[in-house]
Formats: sequence, C-alpha cells, structure tokens
Amino acid sequence: MANPALSNNPAFRNNSTVSAQQLEELYERPAASAADTGRMTYEDTAVKTVVLFAVLLATSAVGWFIPALAIVGAIVGFVLALVNTFKREPSVPLIVLYAAAQGLFVGGISNIFERIYPGIVVQAVLATFVTVGVTLALFASGKIRASARATKIFLIAMVSYLVFGLVNIVLSLTGVVSAPFGLYSAEIFGIPLGAIIGVLVVVMAAYALVLDFDQIQQGVRRGIPAKYGWTGAFGIMVTVIWLYVEFLRLIAILRGSN
Repeated sequence: MANPALSNNPAFRNNSTVSAQQLEELYERPAASAADTGRMTYEDTAVKTVVLFAVLLATSAVGWFIPALAIVGAIVGFVLALVNTFKREPSVPLIVLYAAAQGLFVGGISNIFERIYPGIVVQAVLATFVTVGVTLALFASGKIRASARATKIFLIAMVSYLVFGLVNIVLSLTGVVSAPFGLYSAEIFGIPLGAIIGVLVVVMAAYALVLDFDQIQQGVRRGIPAKYGWTGAFGIMVTVIWLYVEFLRLIAILRGSN
C-alpha cells in the first residue's frame, strides 16, 4: 500500500509513465552547481574581488593627480569600512563606494610617498603582491590555517598596534615628537623602531589574509547565499590596502635611515 501522506501530495503522484529515453536524459543531466542554486562560490567571490580592485585602481588614478583628495578618501573610507563591517547584510553600493574612496586615499598617499622616495610605489606594490600570493598559496596547500590561539594573539597585537598608532598621532600633533614618522623614527640599537614594528605588522596583515581566506572557505562549505561573496571581497580589500600602506611606510623608514 502507498503511504497516504505521499500519495495524496501531487508532487509524489505517478500520473504518467516515464520512458527509457527520458530516464537516460535525467541521469545524464549535469547536477546543479553552487552558482546555479545561488550559493557562494570561490569563482564568484574572486570576480567580485576583481571588480572592487578595478574600482579602486580607477579612483586611485584620480587621487594620484589630485593628492589632496587622499584626506577625503581616508575619512570617507574609514566611515564606510565601519558601516560595512557592522552591517549584517552586505550592501553592494556601500562596498563599491568604499573601494572608490580608498582608491582616492591610496592614489593620493602613493603620489606623496613617490615624490619623496622615487620608486617606492613599485617596491610596495611588488611586496604586497608577493605577500598576498605566498599567503594564498600556503593557505590553498594547507600549510597554514587559522587557529583559535593564533587569532587571540592576533587580536591582542591589533589592539596594541592601534593604541600605539593613536599615541603616535597625538604626540606628533602636539609637537612632542617632531620626527617625520613620529615614534616610528626612534631607534633601538641603531634599528628604527618603525622597521621592527613594520615587519611585525606585515606578519599580522598576512595572518589577517589567512582569516579572510578561512572565512570565505567556511562560507563556501556552508553554502551561504552568493551575496556574501561581496563581504569576502570587502574583507580581502581592507587587508590588502592595509598591507600596501604598511609596506609604503616600512620601505620609507628603511630608505630614510640609509
């Protein structure tokens, strides 16, 4: 006897016979992919990331020719970064606007550094690409992974670095420290403090990339909606920009000490 709960449902009724040819077509039909079902994929997230960086490059050209816009880009970008970080649902327009604002900042500050230290932009870009590439390769091969302990250390280091940065800004604005990079210009055994901190921060930024890749991987495995690919792309952009700016400062400090 048939199960009444199923036989009474039209979806489970067998009102017509299926031919052998129809069965063969059903078996040969490709299975629905994650993209077909509207789920997050690595490919889709990669495309979204490329789109954001294309926007950043376009506005960075504007910032390069009008360096004064770097201040506007920094302020707007900071506000949008906070908004996008704490939003539960990703907002594509706000994320794209963040990329545009950061482009103005990156272009403007790159121009300023390039005037003082010719060739530094190429050096910083290459260093950033190498770091991102190596980190991605190690993560993809399973050589490095995010862990609870490492993440705790990372968070403590991040808070400490933010406090140091705020103190440095206050001391520089009040005239207590007059060196070009503030406390970063201080030396320990003949080595600029900024160089020591810079190396540590680059390591921190690389681990931040690992966290970004891990979150994207978890999102794909859980089959979350494709719209969250924008969140993953946003996270990668934030980290890469941070890494690039840190390389600019690190290289400038090293070249200034020679």
